[in-house]
Amino acid sequence: MRKFAAVFVLLFVASLSLSADIYVKSKSHTDPMTVMGQTTPATDTVQEQWIGDDVFAQVSADQSMIFNLKKNMVSIVNHKAKNYVETTLPIDMAKLLPPEAAAFAGMMKMSATVAEGSETKKIGQWNCKLYTMTMSMMGQNITTKIWASTDVGFDTAAFNAKFMGNLVKGGGRMLDERSLKEFAKIKGYQIATETSGEIMGAKMLSTTEVVEISKKNAPAGVYAPPSGYTKTTSLGMDAFRK
Repeated sequence: MRKFAAVFVLLFVASLSLSADIYVKSKSHTDPMTVMGQTTPATDTVQEQWIGDDVFAQVSADQSMIFNLKKNMVSIVNHKAKNYVETTLPIDMAKLLPPEAAAFAGMMKMSATVAEGSETKKIGQWNCKLYTMTMSMMGQNITTKIWASTDVGFDTAAFNAKFMGNLVKGGGRMLDERSLKEFAKIKGYQIATETSGEIMGAKMLSTTEVVEISKKNAPAGVYAPPSGYTKTTSLGMDAFRK
């Protein structure tokens, strides 16, 4: 009887582990920058990502993005305004832009190239490889050094195909087909990034780094817009800027 009870407990614990989702915590920093006389102060933020079988949520204090592949839907949540928009996948960001931003976004045609490097290094507990992405927009180049790892404890190829692929396709109106295919060169999960360049003459520098990857039971409601938030038809300007 005791042996049966012990086996039952082990099976129960194993089932909890199998049902747990992947939790990722990262920290981001952006230097201050001034564009057309308007200064944006330096920002430091913390992001959490929850990865389930067919659901994915990226959560910060200001905004969340929630993918539900079973419903073929994505929700973008503005926590400050307590509202959200929903759209089908793949994302067509042009349909979600506020009217005052639509004309400007129409001029933002971008191209991207990704170069796989030979350099490797360990960041935290993850063995990473360097990729360099260059994005050209309005005659200016923005470079992102990406340290990605397949050594993270979950299927990064499946994650990239399911969720990152849909996210990248959201820029389809601004990126050509060749550029969209460039992102597929990045193998693994992005552990650290450094983005630098100029936007309208203003220098920018932004970094992100993952500080935790673990298996946890996702909190209730993380894969849906919060109860009481208002559904809207387009992103507000604040959410668009972010």
